[in-house]
Amino acid sequence: MHSSTQPSPEYEEKSTKHIPENQSQEEKLQAKVLTTYATTTTTTITTATAITTTNGQRGSIDSTAIISHQRHLGSRDSNGGPPIDTPYIQTTATANSNANMTNPSDDDGNDDETDVIGVLIGHFGKWQFLMTMLLSLFQVPNTFHISSSVYQAANKEFWCRRPLHLQHLLVDVWRNLSNSHDNCFQNQLDWNGITNDTIEQLQQHPQQPPPALKVLWQLNNTRIACTAWEYESNDNVGNSWTSQWDLVCDKEYLKNVAEMFFLLGVATGGIISGYLSDKFGRKTMLFISAVLQTIFGLALYFAYSFEMYITLRALLGLVSVSVTYSGLILAIEYVDGKWRTIAGMYNLFPLPISYMLISGIAYLTQDYQRLQLCIGIPGIFLCFLWFVVPESPRWLLVKGRIDEVKRIVEAAAAFNKRDLPTNYETMLQPPTQEVSSQDFMCLFRSSYLRRITICFLCIWFTMNLAYYGFILNMSTFGGNVYLNSALAGLVEIPAIAIAMYIISKVGKKWLFSATLVCAGIACCCAAITEGQEDILWLKITFIMIGKFTISAGNTIMPVYTAELYPTAIRNVGVGACNVAAGLALILTPYLSLLNKIEDHLLMSLLTAWCLFGGFVVLFLPETMKRHTKTKPAEEK
Repeated sequence: MHSSTQPSPEYEEKSTKHIPENQSQEEKLQAKVLTTYATTTTTTITTATAITTTNGQRGSIDSTAIISHQRHLGSRDSNGGPPIDTPYIQTTATANSNANMTNPSDDDGNDDETDVIGVLIGHFGKWQFLMTMLLSLFQVPNTFHISSSVYQAANKEFWCRRPLHLQHLLVDVWRNLSNSHDNCFQNQLDWNGITNDTIEQLQQHPQQPPPALKVLWQLNNTRIACTAWEYESNDNVGNSWTSQWDLVCDKEYLKNVAEMFFLLGVATGGIISGYLSDKFGRKTMLFISAVLQTIFGLALYFAYSFEMYITLRALLGLVSVSVTYSGLILAIEYVDGKWRTIAGMYNLFPLPISYMLISGIAYLTQDYQRLQLCIGIPGIFLCFLWFVVPESPRWLLVKGRIDEVKRIVEAAAAFNKRDLPTNYETMLQPPTQEVSSQDFMCLFRSSYLRRITICFLCIWFTMNLAYYGFILNMSTFGGNVYLNSALAGLVEIPAIAIAMYIISKVGKKWLFSATLVCAGIACCCAAITEGQEDILWLKITFIMIGKFTISAGNTIMPVYTAELYPTAIRNVGVGACNVAAGLALILTPYLSLLNKIEDHLLMSLLTAWCLFGGFVVLFLPETMKRHTKTKPAEEK
């Protein structure tokens, strides 16, 4: 049975006894509200998508209130339960009596879950803004690496290699001469026996092979596989995986294998990064992963073996997702209350900017090795942020490393121009930690949990398949791949901004469903215009509309997931969702093969999945910015 969190009369009387009679009613209320504690222990955020979105009103707090909080650490709850050692405080009234502790940015909504760190350094100030902004820069190399395959694995026009003495032949003439229009097989002929007259006649009439050539074909109609190829050099693509390792014909599938290895690393890293971040610390895991990401990224420049290349790509994906998760966890643990949602969402703003940057870099370099060097170098400079970015003070407090917490709190408070009470050290007590034995099966132990788990598994699979289906297949949509990628990044900026604004005002259910349905409609319109070169611009327009709406949905999804899962099993739930997302990522590189089967198949598949995802969202409960105090029975 869920224990009441209301204090007993005796507890309330003791907690207010020390307040002088000459204090104002507001000051008395400040000290009194600090006696209401949550009975659950503090849980750390262990995945990037588990963004805490508890909402309510915060205020600064004076030294009297802090003394009151410390005095009652260890007091038993109203039901005679164990001592309450959690540093989290539930505030229910505005407290602005102490001018030194007041911060204009701390004015939030009602019922905000705050903690000691937020009380001391402020919920969001200049220090938090600077730190979260610096952490968002780690998204730049991550985005570079995940989208680089669009340019590095770009398709190139190719044909069977011409003999040395026939290099002067036009490509179309050579294809007719060798009967190699499929660019993978050619007739087995003695090229030295081809007379100049035959070649001259073929050049004059490339579509009408001369009689002498037809006779040669009839005498030897054996077709053999080409063993070497030549590639178009003036195609604005340059040297790619295709031309470097001859990934054409029966080897073309290896490009998808190379990308699958990278995304397999991403999927694996997404599952284990939360555990490692909890064990070794957010900052430690962030910078270990960032250093390894830089090493692997630069090592790819020197990898001339395809086997070595895909191995390094897999390792790069493994550490890149750890950079993303650790950096995002650190960013949202620097702030408090509703600012965790905001910090987690504006951490995504470097993504679209990075998409535009890499399209420009790829256009200027037009070589997969030079591009790899350019996107690997920025990681070197980010590693120097080790001396600027501190560890998460909340994680340190949970681990009992009080001296380190004090140094960070003092530096942050000074930067935010907040005065610390002389006895603030007494507030920094590590919370009591309970060992959780929750496993995957706990997600199906009630009708509420079964419903949201099944829905979110489908939604996360759909969202990742559609979102990365747009990003990683930009070169297959037609038109200029550099312009398409830049536009796809550009439309994501307002998508993230609009989503951030709307979900802070209204519920997420209908908006989330609408983004997926609109993306499905846009994909359907793009499928209708597929194959019509005269209206290619219209197809690209529909694709950009789909990218806009799916980007907005991708911003809402992690926040919505974190809100609906109860705190005790939130990490297990998000971890299960990451498995579904990983499966979608592994399948994404193979979506480009659908167009080889039928022109409309790729966009038709994305249409079906987006509409399916929008339909599944309707089975989820609504969640508003300001939560009611009534929780689902299953969560209680």
